Amino acid sequence: MSEDFYRIKRLPPYVIAEVNAMRAAARAGGEDIIDLGMGNPDLPPPEHVIEKLVEVARKPSAHGYSQSKGIPGLRKAQANYYGRRFGVDVDPETEVVVTMGSKEGLASLATAITAPGDVVLAPNPSYPIHTFGFIIAGATIRAVPTTPDEAYFESLERAMAFTVPAPSVLVMGYPSNPTAEVVDLAFYERVVAFAKKHKLWVISDLAYSELYFDGKPTPSILQVPGAKDVAIEFTSLSKTYSMAGWRMGFGVGNKTLIAAMTRVKSYLDYGAFTPIQAAACAALNGPQDIVERNRQLYHKRRDVLVESFGRAGWDIPSPRASMFAWAPLPPALAHLGSLEFTKQLLTHAHVAVAPGVGYGENGEGYVRIAMVENEQRLRQAARNVKKYLQSMGVNTPARGAG
Repeated sequence: MSEDFYRIKRLPPYVIAEVNAMRAAARAGGEDIIDLGMGNPDLPPPEHVIEKLVEVARKPSAHGYSQSKGIPGLRKAQANYYGRRFGVDVDPETEVVVTMGSKEGLASLATAITAPGDVVLAPNPSYPIHTFGFIIAGATIRAVPTTPDEAYFESLERAMAFTVPAPSVLVMGYPSNPTAEVVDLAFYERVVAFAKKHKLWVISDLAYSELYFDGKPTPSILQVPGAKDVAIEFTSLSKTYSMAGWRMGFGVGNKTLIAAMTRVKSYLDYGAFTPIQAAACAALNGPQDIVERNRQLYHKRRDVLVESFGRAGWDIPSPRASMFAWAPLPPALAHLGSLEFTKQLLTHAHVAVAPGVGYGENGEGYVRIAMVENEQRLRQAARNVKKYLQSMGVNTPARGAG
């Protein structure tokens, strides 16, 4: 009996899990760890969303199997969201599918459209499911940059010219997780034109659509005329409405891709619990003040993080969107590498971050910092970091951090 499973062999050790285990052990030992590692919101959902969940859960009829592609009201609510936010007309029957978080949606789509040996263009560094969803499905990954500049399109051209077989899918995600980079509509226009020229499917991950700063809303690829001919986009309620554990997401766009994913999902699941889907309708259709409130909260946390860590001796570029900062290692400690630096920060500063190498080899030299603790805790983290840097012989500014 073989224990050498094909898909498991294709998965490398998950280095972020190693750091998570260290964090859990430290907390079990009574240490106060400031956890900036996982993008896990520390805020509750709106009260009316919780009330709707409870209301529907009390109905005896609400506890049977739901619909794999999502209840009609929720698909319509997501279509309405695209209309008012992006000015995009979406057919809730054929162009929307409800997913159990965008992560599950990406994995189900990869299963639906990938054959062993297919080549997929995916960003490096990137959120792991962007690559490993397709690797599990049997694909080969060709990495492209995350930086949305001329080098990005030059990389795409080289990939199409020199890869055999020719790539069939392009994956992207902006605002980027982990790098927090953003794009404008002109970038998406070039991507759509490129995809049509080379007969590529485009998968866009827009999970952080509402966490933009400095008054510059993030666009959707579906705003490009004709984008639905080639593109599908995934969104999530996790960060926008602080509903990460509810596992509510959506795929929207190309009818062929939506149909393929819907068919695969029909074999794999019966959909999310109906009361959760009803509560998701309440989130999308109800008062939207929490969206702006969360945006302002993360904006302020961003400013506190950048300012206090800078005063501690660690200069961090200010992200323009998302709930993450993509931070280069302090130059004097860059030789440690992102994984060892992350371990030392956890052990000596009691601050948990995510090693950049966990998001791909091009993430080496960086860590991802999640802004999921309040401002007081962020300032405490900066003080702890300052002490650690000083213990390592790194000169820090004369002023105290925080």
